[in-house]
Amino acid sequence: MSVLKVIEIMSDSTKSWEDATAKGVAKASKTLKGIKSAYVQNQSVTIGKDGKVATYRVTLKISFEIM
Repeated sequence: MSVLKVIEIMSDSTKSWEDATAKGVAKASKTLKGIKSAYVQNQSVTIGKDGKVATYRVTLKISFEIM
């Protein structure tokens, strides 16, 4: 039987939500071992002074196995 822990993180990117997700998982994997999944709980954007999208933000739930 395995036991999983879930944490919530936020990540952003100037490119896309997919890039923000990939960056968040990559950063989390530097300190967390045994990551099993990432769930995108929320997506949002910030708008720059020019009225265009400045950054894409995601809130991720990352689950990893407790050893």
